[in-house]
This record gives sequence, structure tokens and C-alpha cells, in this order.
Amino acid sequence: MIKAVIFDCDGVLVDSEPMTFELLQEEFAAHGLELERHEMEGMFIGGTIEGCAMRAREMGATLPEDWADHYYTTLCERLRAGTPLMAGVPELLERLDAAGVPYAVGSNGRHVKMDATLGQHPEIRAKLEGRLFSGQEDVVRPKPAPDLYLHCAAVLGVAPEHCVVIEDSPPGADAAAAAGMRCLGYAPQGEYPKLAATGAELFNDMAQVPALIGLPA
Repeated sequence: MIKAVIFDCDGVLVDSEPMTFELLQEEFAAHGLELERHEMEGMFIGGTIEGCAMRAREMGATLPEDWADHYYTTLCERLRAGTPLMAGVPELLERLDAAGVPYAVGSNGRHVKMDATLGQHPEIRAKLEGRLFSGQEDVVRPKPAPDLYLHCAAVLGVAPEHCVVIEDSPPGADAAAAAGMRCLGYAPQGEYPKLAATGAELFNDMAQVPALIGLPA
């Protein structure tokens, strides 16, 4: 029985991925590494910025040592200009509240990024007070290690086997599996073979989640 829901943030709660990858593409090109958007998504989605930098340097990018901090500063400025929620998120949280199902957020992004995106939506941000956790700042190992999702479950006071994770990336889905949690793979654009290959149960509309986790109609 599902007793708690743990959300990823980027691409699940907020539509921040387009701006994130747009800036990443610009930055890498400025430092000698030209990549197409689809290449970048395949390599970097769900990872940490530090991990992206390490991989980019291996591929020839001349990124300075303090690049990650610079990137975050610029990205947050862009995100604060307007980052919408993913469709159906407010309604889903209302359903969970009404059913008494607790929830938390586990993101590989830093807290400053979650503040930049979720902070634009004060009603949603208020619901998540004390339940926003970063794989870079709150645990030793980020996703795909299970640490972050296990931390979320511990804070919620729910055993891992009674949690469900909502993810949009293979590393995040791998983290859920490693934590012993069921994973719903959010794929709003349709087919997502790499996400399905992790064992995540794909869905494409947040309105499907209540039925998927067994909430009464």
C-alpha cells in the first residue's frame, strides 16, 4: 500500500528543463564543446551540474574550476523570470492532501534552484515547507544512489516499500529502485524507452497518478 509520494523537481513539478538545457548548451559551446540538445539530454538529464561539468571536460570543454557556481547563478536568474508548473501538479497535490498522503521532493539540484522555481508558486512552495531535499546538499551521494530518496522517506516517517517516487529521468528511477521504492516514470511527450528500461511504470498525465497509487475515485 502506498503511504507517501516522493517527487523529483525539475521536469516533474516545474517545467525548468528547457531553460536548463538551453543555458547548458550555450555554456558548453562557449567553452569549446558543441552538442545538440538531444545529445545533451541523453547524457545529462537527471544528473548534477558537477557531474555534467566533469563529463563535459572529459569531452574537451575548457570549463573553469568555478564554472558550476557561475552556471547556477545565471540559471537561477533565468528561471526566476518565469518557470511554470508542470500541468496537473496543483490538482495532484490537492488530491494527496485530501487523502492524507504525505509527500516530499528529492532533487539533484541545489536548494537555490528549487527556491528559484518553486518560489514563484507560493501556494505550492508552502505545501512543501520542510520537505524539499537536495542530493547535492542534504545527503552524501546524489542520485542514482538511493540516499536522497531514503532520506525523504525517513523524514516522512514512511518505510521505503510504502513510498512511490515520481521521476522523469533514468538516474532518478535508478535511485528509486536502489531505495526499494516503486517508481512512476513521467513521460508527458510519450514513449521514453530509456526510462522504461529502468523498470519505471510510464505515465503521461498527472491526472493518472491517483488511480495508479490506489486513491479512491
